[in-house]
Amino acid sequence: MDTSLLSSEQIHLAVNACLAPVCSLHGLAVTTVEGIGSTKTKLHPVQERIAKSHGSQCGFCTPGIVMSVYTLLRNSSKPKMKDLEVSLQGNLCRCTGYRAIIEGFGTFTEDWEQSRISNGTPNGTTCSLGSNCCKNRPAEKEEEALFTPGEFTPYDPTQEPIFPPELKISSELDKQNLSFIGKRTAWYRPTNIVDLLDLKDKYPDARIVVGNTEVGVETKFKNCVYPVLINPSMVPELSAINVTDSGVSVGASVTLNDMEIVMRKVIESEPEYKTRIFSAVVDMLHWFAGKQIRNVAAVGGNLMTGSPISDLNPIWIAARCQLQVQSKTRGVRILTMDHSFFTGYRRNVIKPDEVLVRIIVPFTAQNQYFHAYKQARRRDDDIAIVNAAFNIYLENSSPVIKDIVMAFGGMAPTTVTAQTTQQKLLGLKWNDALLEKAYGYLVNDLPLAGNAPGGMVQYRVALVLSFFFKAYLAVCQKIQTIYADYPAIPNDHESAVHGFGSVKPSSAQYFQVVPNDQKVNDPVGRPIVHKSAYKQATGEAVYCDDMPQIKGELYLALVLSSKTHARILSIDASQALALDGVQAFYSAEDLPGKRNSWGPIIHDEEVFARGVVTYQGQPVGAIVADDQRIAQQAAKLVKISYQDIEPVIVTIEDAIEKESFFPGYPKKLEKGNVDAAFAAADNILTGEARMAGQEHFYLETHCCIAVPKCEDDELHIYISSQNPTEAQKLIAEMLDIPANRVTCHVKRMGGGFGGKESRFNVVSLPVALAAHRLQRPVRCMLDRDEDMIVTGQRHPFLGRFKVSFTNTGKITGCEVYIYNNGGYSMDLSGAVLERAMFHTENSYKIDNVRVHGYVCRTNIPSNTAFRGFGGPQGMFFAETMIRDIATYLGKEPSEVAEINLYQEGNITHYNQPLLNCTLQKCWTECVARSDYSARQQEIQQYNELNKWKKRGISIVPTKFGISFTCKFLNQAGALVHVYTDGSVLLSHGGTEMGQGLHTKMIQVASRALGISESLIHISETSTDKVPNTSATAASAGSDLNGMAVLNACHTILERLQPIKKANPSGGWEDWIKAAYVERISLSATGFYRTPDIGYDWEKNEGNPFNYFTFGVACSEVEIDCLTGDHQVLRSDIVMDLGESLNPAIDIGQIEGGFIQGYGLFTLEEPIVSPNGTLLTRGPGTYKLPGFSDIPAVFNVSLLKGASNPRAVYSSKAVGEPPLFLASSIFFAIKDAISSARVQRGFSKKFKLDSPATAARIRMACEDDLTSKVPAVDPKLTPWGVTA
Repeated sequence: MDTSLLSSEQIHLAVNACLAPVCSLHGLAVTTVEGIGSTKTKLHPVQERIAKSHGSQCGFCTPGIVMSVYTLLRNSSKPKMKDLEVSLQGNLCRCTGYRAIIEGFGTFTEDWEQSRISNGTPNGTTCSLGSNCCKNRPAEKEEEALFTPGEFTPYDPTQEPIFPPELKISSELDKQNLSFIGKRTAWYRPTNIVDLLDLKDKYPDARIVVGNTEVGVETKFKNCVYPVLINPSMVPELSAINVTDSGVSVGASVTLNDMEIVMRKVIESEPEYKTRIFSAVVDMLHWFAGKQIRNVAAVGGNLMTGSPISDLNPIWIAARCQLQVQSKTRGVRILTMDHSFFTGYRRNVIKPDEVLVRIIVPFTAQNQYFHAYKQARRRDDDIAIVNAAFNIYLENSSPVIKDIVMAFGGMAPTTVTAQTTQQKLLGLKWNDALLEKAYGYLVNDLPLAGNAPGGMVQYRVALVLSFFFKAYLAVCQKIQTIYADYPAIPNDHESAVHGFGSVKPSSAQYFQVVPNDQKVNDPVGRPIVHKSAYKQATGEAVYCDDMPQIKGELYLALVLSSKTHARILSIDASQALALDGVQAFYSAEDLPGKRNSWGPIIHDEEVFARGVVTYQGQPVGAIVADDQRIAQQAAKLVKISYQDIEPVIVTIEDAIEKESFFPGYPKKLEKGNVDAAFAAADNILTGEARMAGQEHFYLETHCCIAVPKCEDDELHIYISSQNPTEAQKLIAEMLDIPANRVTCHVKRMGGGFGGKESRFNVVSLPVALAAHRLQRPVRCMLDRDEDMIVTGQRHPFLGRFKVSFTNTGKITGCEVYIYNNGGYSMDLSGAVLERAMFHTENSYKIDNVRVHGYVCRTNIPSNTAFRGFGGPQGMFFAETMIRDIATYLGKEPSEVAEINLYQEGNITHYNQPLLNCTLQKCWTECVARSDYSARQQEIQQYNELNKWKKRGISIVPTKFGISFTCKFLNQAGALVHVYTDGSVLLSHGGTEMGQGLHTKMIQVASRALGISESLIHISETSTDKVPNTSATAASAGSDLNGMAVLNACHTILERLQPIKKANPSGGWEDWIKAAYVERISLSATGFYRTPDIGYDWEKNEGNPFNYFTFGVACSEVEIDCLTGDHQVLRSDIVMDLGESLNPAIDIGQIEGGFIQGYGLFTLEEPIVSPNGTLLTRGPGTYKLPGFSDIPAVFNVSLLKGASNPRAVYSSKAVGEPPLFLASSIFFAIKDAISSARVQRGFSKKFKLDSPATAARIRMACEDDLTSKVPAVDPKLTPWGVTA
């Protein structure tokens, strides 16, 4: 967005379209991704670079990322790497792992230019392998760049579009008051303070809006309606920033970004001691939301919203900032922000008819010290768990407290001060004796009930103490040079003063270069750009909801249960149906008998709940209306009466206590004689490990469009699904029509990760019903909160194990009880459990194994497939065993792991022999590439010198079985059409969700047919082209469909043999034309079924997997023992992917899977209330990794010299196997915690559940501060639990 309303200077701002009211854009120029470049004309350099650097996979996030960097370049044509990092804040990507995006866009920066000049490495960055860089190894070319920066179009800022001249002709319209009057809301934009005060006097309840970052969320997700909105952005008094003798006066409608710019200038121009508050503000703003929010959010808006976790309000209160407020009747008032300003949750002393005009932020004095802190689930762009600001005045002559203010967020319904503590500390000397007193006062001053909203009660109290300790040390550092004989803080305390900041990322990628004699037009093994990348970068890629509206189209909104377990007494849709524009309401009454039942395996779910609801968010009905707004408004008007049913079962522990398991469980898998192994054991340990679930958070939520064809019951379904055949089958069953009347189309998905393997039916079935009944097109796309509430997540798991082992650490036997939380229906939970049971030994040979598996039936949404499909959970239990054994024996975990590692020819506990087992090779190479041994010693030295920050390192292997464990699913089909001009239309049964499947299939067909990839096109996946397909899942998409494509191509080639023999000097086009003349069919189907596969659970024999993908990762982390924050310093990954079809795509999948796994093991934690309400239901409360969370050094190597005779062109599956390797970060964190605990005299053995959140890390680092935190009453019902 370009703006120059208040200034002659042209300003470019990246903003969130969903939060920018059209009314606020008057007089501004709006640029979207479509406006800067196109595949039909010319790509903008930003679009080109993200595509060519392989930074776009599913592509749904790509336009937002492109526009963020485009805006950066419009403001600075040669930015620094730090500027790039800031510009990307607020953008999320679930596919790529971010490295490729950062590296591609890094070529715009001044840093990249300088590093290219200084060292000339291929990607313009210093190689992260240091002395191990391939350039230092003579006679062996090891590295080939995934992209070549020299091929990029140079960025020329003079070629950018100018600000529209018509908006510059006159400013007359900008000076006029503006109003938009709608049916429900009126929008006013006054241009002077008199008119503003008149409006506020007339409409005292009107909301004042600048950035719309709060009101936009409230109206969208909280159903708030505001009849009057006032935008004061053109009122000079509210838009000015002035530097005075006493401080900086900031107008209430000044944006956070503009305030930061001015404060930075003041910091540069004034003495350090005068700007300590400004420094705290600027530092805090880096962690405050994302750049797009800070560009539009107003200082006054954040203050007046009064969030109890506001990042700035503790600073304003601690600084005793003054506020100027004004009303029409009372005139001007000056208020001081102190402990009395907030009167309750989001309420303050400012009157309804008053307007906040400005906030005055004071300069600091020489003997004044100011520090602010924040701890969140994720450092960048996240709301605080607890934040704090400390304003300390010391006497001039001695370090005695003259005055002190301590303000905290996240400890009460408002920002609060520690009033009693402040009073009792006055007159005390600033020394260690002060600390003990302050801790006790603070604990009493800021009590939290055990069931306080937000949970993490003990952690939040611990943070209060930790923040005060950090502030204490920071002040000590400042004053030790001021006051005579003031002692310096201990050297091992220095690391506590500062938190983690951003680091400049570096990386290396290694893969097998194609041989010199490979044909130029053979793309297999080359880093080909994703076939949709350019379209995704320009906004031209069409996702389901991008399809233009069809004439007569309606919109469907689901009516969801508000109860977790209840009997439906009545449903009254009359009020909804009376709303203008509502066309119909459907419920279970419209689907008699079995037609209301569905399920991917067992039909134990209902399209609409009949009689009883068994989870909160269960579809009870559906409203169909003229548009989305009416449909969603009407859905909220449907009245449902319930009668609660007990019990409500939410967690695994609840289910175990109530013995609530699905029929057919427990299931058992046994090999050897476990009891004999235990009896003969040198050592036996028991243990328990728990993993939380994980939200898929595909960027594109579930979406479906159903279009009836008006005859023969034909229905075309356009859907975001990994399994179009299942959609076809279940829709046909529900409508009681043959499957051949239903055609399902999938162009592409904006991410899937397993979440669209079966749960899409929650949307597609109601949409198909409505379209069929009304004979009109019907569309539905779930909002993010709906999607999270309705569709389920990764299964939470609990594992309880008993393991026997020798004194050297060799495992002789184990028994494991595995429980997963299936939710209210079976879905795919049985298969997920089975894979967990298959993978419960991970990569270790254990001769005697007994695994018991339980699927728990609970009252939460049905949990479902997610990348890894139970494998990561099973392997997590194995790695926990390894570390428990190592702790018991006093050995390094890597030593215990390596002596148990599988070798070639070993047989698994399900009796499948390991062929082409490269685990040891991967392990050895990873140990070498990561300098594991040397870094262990360095970490030990670091930890000895630092008390409050600790480092840890861990190395973890993976062995992931490839195939569906259900035998009949291991089949695929393909269809190849060759047209007379030589072009090829390829169809196959797989779906494209960003993993590059279509790109790989084109590469396979290109090599098989011996033609250029440019001649081959894939349009979509459709059930009328390839029938009876399996879901694109189990990492088997390339294996199955690639072989089917190969089969079809070979059929075509066989038919062409006589033509080629007759004209050996001809070309492809010549042969095709001749074949057509000779009436040779140029269309062929292909089919493949995986041979030698199938497993018998009763006999424990057979091969459940086609082969295995192996890998090893080593990660190093640093933790802040006082806050629980952590930073990933380095990750090295080595994976055996056979002979990669496309190294760029495969490395992108490794990085993306690894970062998604990083989220699983450290950041992402779905929380539900004890009565089954999902509490983490959007990006505000559920956090995935962001750009700044990736390892500072991120190296990926594909094992060379490995082949795989079991898959197409010796390749291997890559989608799921890398995810578990991110547990190396979890176990590195655990290693760091162990170091902290040992140093403080606590046991090295402790339980750490996954994810290793900041709260868990801090509370595991037990110390004097945690010992002061009051215990929580176990009788209290907690605010939230992990299911």
